[in-house]
Amino acid sequence: MKNNITQHFFEAAHKYPDKTAIISNNGQISFAELERAVRQRAALYRARGLGEGDRVLIFVPMSIELYASVLALFSIGATAVFLDEWVSLKRMEACCEVAQCKGLIGNWKARILSWISGPLRKIPIKLRPDARSHELAEVPLLLPPDSTALITFTTGSTGTPKAAKRTHQFLQEQFSALIQEIDPHPDDVDMPALPIVLLINLGAGCTSLIADFKASKPESIQADKICQQLLEYKVNRMVGSPFFVRKIAEHLLANHIQIPDLQKVFTGGAPVFPAEAALYVKAFEKAKIHIVYGSTEAEPISKIDGKILAEENLIIKNKSLSGLPVGQPAAVATVRIIGITDAPLTCTDAAALDHLCLPEAEIGEIIVSGPHVLRAYFNNEEALLRNKIFVGDTCWHRSGDSGYLLEGRLYLTGRCNTLIYREGRILSPFVYENLLQNLEGVRIGTLLERRGALLAVLETEAQADKQALQAYICKAEPLIERVVFTDKIPRDPRHNSKIDYPLLRLKV
Repeated sequence: MKNNITQHFFEAAHKYPDKTAIISNNGQISFAELERAVRQRAALYRARGLGEGDRVLIFVPMSIELYASVLALFSIGATAVFLDEWVSLKRMEACCEVAQCKGLIGNWKARILSWISGPLRKIPIKLRPDARSHELAEVPLLLPPDSTALITFTTGSTGTPKAAKRTHQFLQEQFSALIQEIDPHPDDVDMPALPIVLLINLGAGCTSLIADFKASKPESIQADKICQQLLEYKVNRMVGSPFFVRKIAEHLLANHIQIPDLQKVFTGGAPVFPAEAALYVKAFEKAKIHIVYGSTEAEPISKIDGKILAEENLIIKNKSLSGLPVGQPAAVATVRIIGITDAPLTCTDAAALDHLCLPEAEIGEIIVSGPHVLRAYFNNEEALLRNKIFVGDTCWHRSGDSGYLLEGRLYLTGRCNTLIYREGRILSPFVYENLLQNLEGVRIGTLLERRGALLAVLETEAQADKQALQAYICKAEPLIERVVFTDKIPRDPRHNSKIDYPLLRLKV
């Protein structure tokens, strides 16, 4: 039985040696060639003094070099500490302080930063991503399941970064869970704009095409180039953030283009509202649209069909707003709803957890358990206490998202810390975002509570009738006291899809 993701890759390389593994702007590589590159890097890393348990900072964009380096580290039992391309120097240094790395594998930008940054300069072993030995390492495939394979950092913009500690067993469970959801096949040609999915493709024997865009600058995406790639390589499966998928969909519709080979589109990492789902369905009319809800610590949690979501209509119901449907919980996930609190929670047994849970259709915090749920953070006991509930050997992850269950389906109502309590009602800025973006001339909008006043904050098109919008919004929701217009509502740096509330509060 395979107990780590490198075993899946080496098995795929032996089964499909001549099949193309990765295609990028800089060339392509077969599974056999990639296996050789992995073993050459593993030999070099060992020769330079890296080995089991050593943490190595990876700062390399999605590329053949990235995956050859990561698999080589996995195969020698080292831990890959992964940073997104968008990170600032300050955040990079904070992550270094948390991880205390022995090695750095980085591109030219990382090497330049290592000259000027104290925390980076302290890392003793520095390597280029294309560095390799002429020797071929014999790589052990049986690794302790509880050893750490990968450390990634959550997108939280305040405080010390949370380092998600992904063991080999966790990656194997996540691999198994996502395989059920995205169902990759060796005959597929996939465009995975989410890094973890390409790693899964390598284990499934599936060809991956790296999209021609900079993840560090998502707004600079040139959809025409990506559509050309989709057509040229006959891509039949695409996985990306909602921002990525939306940009492709808008380009296809504006230019009356179809991607005839595309059969499946998966998106996740940020909310998708019904209007956006309808855009996907129209643009990718021959494809099945899958919208996945999950988090760094639990992926997937649930999934909904894009056509079903496109037909949904969010309306005001009595004292609260209905939420965004995200489908039924995944087969591997057990989902419950508990009362919202900032306090750490402990449960001695299942009955104690039941006592925390809310009735059906009542808004609370979403918690999830399953074999694919992250059980630990690296060097962060505070995060463990705040984000986990252990009941015996079962780990429940507190998502920080609010929502409710109704007739077996899960509904989102936004981050718990964004909910606004007014006159006996729970106002969800997240749900209002869906209503506001459907108004003519509004790109995106949300609710904020500032100095006791309830504000609607809107990012609008140049031709928007601001006076009419203000009059309509204040009439539709009497609790809203003022409408604020801004040229840009800040989004999250990873997917450029979710509103960055802390930054917005500083701006408004």
